[in-house]
Amino acid sequence: MPGRVKRLEALCSLCSLVVCLAVVGVAQAPRIGVIDFYGRRTVPEEKLRAALGAKEGDPLPKSKGDVEESLEQVPNVVHARLEATCCEDGKAVLYVGIEEKGAPHFNFLTPPVKPTLLPHEIHDEYTAFLSALGLAVRAGETAEDLSRGHSLMANEGVRAHQRKFMELAAAHLPKLREVLRESLDEEHRAIAAYIIGYAPKKQDVVNDLLHALRDPDDTVRNNAMRALGAIAVLAAREPESGITVSPTWFLEMMDSLIWSDRVTATGTLVTLTERRDPAVLERVRERALHSLLEMARWKHLPHALPAFILLGRVAGLPETEIQAMWSKGDRELLLSKLDAPAKKK
Repeated sequence: MPGRVKRLEALCSLCSLVVCLAVVGVAQAPRIGVIDFYGRRTVPEEKLRAALGAKEGDPLPKSKGDVEESLEQVPNVVHARLEATCCEDGKAVLYVGIEEKGAPHFNFLTPPVKPTLLPHEIHDEYTAFLSALGLAVRAGETAEDLSRGHSLMANEGVRAHQRKFMELAAAHLPKLREVLRESLDEEHRAIAAYIIGYAPKKQDVVNDLLHALRDPDDTVRNNAMRALGAIAVLAAREPESGITVSPTWFLEMMDSLIWSDRVTATGTLVTLTERRDPAVLERVRERALHSLLEMARWKHLPHALPAFILLGRVAGLPETEIQAMWSKGDRELLLSKLDAPAKKK
């Protein structure tokens, strides 16, 4: 299981990139392989499928907005969101997210308004990094090392830019912090959220990144989660460092309508529960049990695995037993035991 968890951490840290590349994959083969739901508590699935107007094997809906409006006409559905990701047997995985009336709601911060931007040097370096990263992904070179508290990819071209980020973060930390918290420009906030994680003293930037978890922009939040996930890896490896990453906002994000928020937050929570702190696991049970049960039942297994690992730890199972249940396809043995008391409550 430790090796699998490490691969999971790498996957989740690249989550936003995977979602972007999924759009390309879907454009080449725009048919639905799997439909999964999140946020559903009382609304019958068959009503959502009827409003969706598509089933497995059909082409992806032509108008995302029109389908979301149709879903929002279902009784007790306040908001709806479609996300298409890659891939199930070469076909798209379509996620249907809803927020029901009276259900928990994740609130974003008010967009900042200050016209402050990053230096051109940082912006240009990040742009070059994204180009190199795209080439690395197409070549299948996505392995990365998070042990230093930030990502260093195996691909030499990408790693060269990431090493430059270490220099830039040390030299421009006040500006990165200012842009992340106050800039009206989403692109510059997203760049700051990624690069600030390369600061030499990780604990110094944890609060800035936690603040960014409530940013109104999806990419800013995702970059902040990736940065915090890497810092959490370092904290787990070196407890004596005193680095702490609170799970609070990751647990709150389990109620987000945005698919990438939930998936990346779950991956980070896997890292934060490596040491199985009883207090943290109890908070996971109290705050995110319903969402995790829902995600652990997703038909697309790579996306279901992080939630299943978390639930296994919540249930107190050894890592070897969690791995065995997953490998045998016995998910329901665990999920039904956790689900019954949750429904009763």
